[in-house]
Amino acid sequence: MMAASGALPAADAPAAERLLNLGRPLVIGHRGYNVFAPENTLPSFQFAKAAGADLVELDYHLSQDGIPIVIHDRELDRTTDAVEKWGAKKVRVDTKTAAELQSLDAGRWFGPQYAGTRLPLLTEALDLIQKDSVTLIERKGGDAAGCVRLLRERNLINQVVVQSFDWAFLKEVHALAPEQIVGALGPPGSRQGRKLTDPEKVLSPEWIAEAKQASPSVLGWNQQVSREAVEHAHQQGLKVWVYTINEPAQAAELLDLGVDGIITDNPSLIWRAIALRRVPANPAR
Repeated sequence: MMAASGALPAADAPAAERLLNLGRPLVIGHRGYNVFAPENTLPSFQFAKAAGADLVELDYHLSQDGIPIVIHDRELDRTTDAVEKWGAKKVRVDTKTAAELQSLDAGRWFGPQYAGTRLPLLTEALDLIQKDSVTLIERKGGDAAGCVRLLRERNLINQVVVQSFDWAFLKEVHALAPEQIVGALGPPGSRQGRKLTDPEKVLSPEWIAEAKQASPSVLGWNQQVSREAVEHAHQQGLKVWVYTINEPAQAAELLDLGVDGIITDNPSLIWRAIALRRVPANPAR
């Protein structure tokens, strides 16, 4: 259970719980530190940790043999050499075994210095990140039971945060592990088979009420947030993290609205934006 608002987190509280109660904006490395290294790879995660990111975000799908693999897209074309290796486009992650997926090069597309970088297993990524940071796990594929089982087996309940755009999945995670902190990502891309318009994607009390049915502690939203919506979320006991912010001026504006975390491709840039907000406009000389 999280500390009351404004209270300091207990020193022996799980890592994810402590972060949510720090009382300052969090800096979250999106797919690691992907302006310096190929996204969702171990080098990218290592850079994010070195930059002091509070959380290191990653995505996972399941392989054909049911093993969680760290990759954002459900197809392999964009961030691996699958087309070159297998002579086919749009090969889905879930049509290849974990061993086959780890035979791919997931770094050369980014730069020659990363040639030979593999798609990590989720367990490999967790082993690296959790040594001295916290993982923000975005589930792209796989069921809630498998996710919870992996976290329990590795003693990672509330040592990580689990997030998803699939709020039904989050409900299942909560049912299986009520103590696990989850984040509801939004807005959904569609509703009742209809694609949402931009005005419909703005964070609102209605979205907050719907998301709360999944029992999240965090809302991860796009840039369409207002001070009123953030305050309403806070009144409902929810933190608000915003994605994916890479401009210091935009980060400063969002921080002024009261958001609790910035998800970014460039953690160092956001740390600088946070630091500059504390500097007087006309410092005494």
